[in-house]
Amino acid sequence: MTQTKNPIEARSAAQQSHDCGCGHEHAHGVAVGEKRHAGEGRQAKAHVHGHGHGHAEGHKHDHDDEHAHDHGHDHSHDHDHGTACCSAPAPSLAPLRAAEVTADGVRTSIRIMQMDCPTEEALIRKKLGHMPTVSSLEFNLMQRVLTVVHAPDAQPAVLDAIRSLGFVPELPDPDAGTHQDIAPAPKPVWPLVVAGVAAAASEAATWFGMPTWLAAALAVAAIAVCGLTTYKKGWVAIRNGNLNINALMSIAVTGAAMLGQWPEAAMVMVLFTLAELIEAKSLDRARNAIQVLMRLAPDTATVQQSDGIWASVDARSVAVGAVVRVKPGERIGLDGDIVAGRSTVNQAPITGESLPVEKAEGDAVFAGTINESGSFDYRVSAAASNTTLARIIHAVEEAQGAKAPTQRFVDQFARVYTPIVFAFALLVAIVPPLVFSASWHEWIYRALVLLVIACPCALVISTPVTIVSGLAAAARRGILVKGGVYLEEGRKLAWLALDKTGTITQGKPVQTDFELRADVDLERARHLGASLAGRSDHPVSQAIAAAAAGRIGKGALDVADFEAIPGRGVRGTIDGVPYWLGNHRLVEELDRCSPELEARLDELERQGKTVVMLIDAERVLALFAVADTVKETSRAAVADLHRLGIRTAMLTGDNPHTAQAIASQVGIDDARGDQLPEDKLNAVDALSANGAVVGMVGDGINDAPALARAGIGFAMGAMGTDTAIETADVALMDDDLRKIPVFVRLSRATHSVLVQNIAFALVIKAVFLGLTLAGMGTMWMAVFADAGASLIVVANGLRLLRK
Repeated sequence: MTQTKNPIEARSAAQQSHDCGCGHEHAHGVAVGEKRHAGEGRQAKAHVHGHGHGHAEGHKHDHDDEHAHDHGHDHSHDHDHGTACCSAPAPSLAPLRAAEVTADGVRTSIRIMQMDCPTEEALIRKKLGHMPTVSSLEFNLMQRVLTVVHAPDAQPAVLDAIRSLGFVPELPDPDAGTHQDIAPAPKPVWPLVVAGVAAAASEAATWFGMPTWLAAALAVAAIAVCGLTTYKKGWVAIRNGNLNINALMSIAVTGAAMLGQWPEAAMVMVLFTLAELIEAKSLDRARNAIQVLMRLAPDTATVQQSDGIWASVDARSVAVGAVVRVKPGERIGLDGDIVAGRSTVNQAPITGESLPVEKAEGDAVFAGTINESGSFDYRVSAAASNTTLARIIHAVEEAQGAKAPTQRFVDQFARVYTPIVFAFALLVAIVPPLVFSASWHEWIYRALVLLVIACPCALVISTPVTIVSGLAAAARRGILVKGGVYLEEGRKLAWLALDKTGTITQGKPVQTDFELRADVDLERARHLGASLAGRSDHPVSQAIAAAAAGRIGKGALDVADFEAIPGRGVRGTIDGVPYWLGNHRLVEELDRCSPELEARLDELERQGKTVVMLIDAERVLALFAVADTVKETSRAAVADLHRLGIRTAMLTGDNPHTAQAIASQVGIDDARGDQLPEDKLNAVDALSANGAVVGMVGDGINDAPALARAGIGFAMGAMGTDTAIETADVALMDDDLRKIPVFVRLSRATHSVLVQNIAFALVIKAVFLGLTLAGMGTMWMAVFADAGASLIVVANGLRLLRK
């Protein structure tokens, strides 16, 4: 699969470093999906099965739940850049990829445990971005991984540059497993308690008229105990020209102290640190949502050894081809195929559907699913790092880096908001005293309050937390959304185009009719048709081959010069004679259709059957009629889509009569038959001509052009299918179309929460701006407003996890 490659020049400004002026060097990756939003980059996506996700490059996208933290917030992580008082637990981390040589240089993944906020990203980017031997930087803050494309001999210089910033770079460990549980012990909370007591004592000393030096000493102690990290980070930010929240708080607290507001300066720093702690705890729910998936697969598996003994071993060490035994009630550790035994398996962790599925010898089972009743042995088909569950986790991690449209708006707004408010605060501090002879003390204080509210923390946090929560909620329902852009776009769906076979129907057609149309031996005609059909993987061909298998009693004939004719059928040479096996269109193109045959075809097609004919160089030898059954879930899904105001169209290569018959059973608005791949593409173009957002549901192969052109491409039954998981915009982990209305409702709910959060954050800022200018705002109030608004929008975004 060809992959698009995003140039670093385009990324550096738009993807990885959206500086909002508040220190929010937001790590908004765009490699997954962004270029396809609202019709952008249609040409780019068309050649990657239409989906320019860039997965093959191994892009470590900068995840939104991480850049939710950037206001320079250190978020209490257990390292030098964390809040001094506590630490949020680190998530399970995937192993680093080994270095690889690319056309642009050596691609090296480096883990930096101190890098969990976009503040660190900004420092590293500025340090490495000017190195001539470095051509590309990509950040994955969730996994704390920096991927550098550099000259072959530049790795030592890159590592030294990172160390010069006080960070500890770690290179790939070839012995690492599929994930690493790294959860450093949190730092003690007592410094925050001590600081709070000291700040309260400073306030009390002022209240009771005690000496000023005592109040100052207590305030300095409080600031020193809990604020040194903030000052350190603030100084680094200022030195690098970055006005993040640490820089603004450092300036505000220092200014308040210089004005003699010692108790307030101390309490503001304590409240800021406390707010950071609470915010970090809240945001961890969104950040670690992916760990719910990680914990589904058990750590061990019972594997048959070379001497026949069964032993429990680390699941990560089990090789492909090994035989694993599963007992009732156990979780399945790896993907594989049953070789002995039978059972029922709950596949809800992957598909979102809790109804157990019967499994017998030859059936596939998947890591993370639950064996409910019987016991069975299965042969491992994928290593732990490449199971369906592992691929889902990887896709969700990358999806969290795809920047949604609302995030682009927030970034653009935030990028100018903080510098403007900072400049305005300077004017507030200077102009009234100089021009109107107002009190310097009073107006400088008001300017300091403005600095506290100058950081759009709540605004910037609101979008990534909401998007990540929506993505996690979808994944729990067996809906794999490949980025926030599609999660937001889903609410706009106006048309949903669907393939027929395997999407609306069961995809398991059976042969219903077989008729000779010429003076040939019946068994010979059946054998010829089955031999050609057996070379094709199309469901209709497979139905013909299966029907003949039980009647002929001998193997297929040798077929030479076999060729698939897209949208028509196949051809091949048997015993030196050319034969065709194809549909109504092929018969007409070969000029073999008589009025009598036309009438018979019309009769069968009106019954909803697909007719395939065996043809030689002169005539039609026989016809095979095949019928498929409509899924019950298809009727319910189409009805639900209509209730949501979404119209439906069926695009099928089958004949128009069959298409209309199936459509009438399901309730589809528009049925189009005889659709070649280019016809489906043109149909999607026509449906979207007036600007409507069109979704396309298909198998990801025959429908590739239409899936690429559609606003959102849906893949059905992605469980166990590499191509669908990699290329679809939205992958449904089973074949239930009812998940699409669920996705649309989740998309609408996500948008609603985004609007609520943005409106709330902007209103809070406007209110406190007015209060400050009117002399009614204090630094305490500003800190409460900023932190409170942040917590409220985070909590509101996390509601999506309960959807």
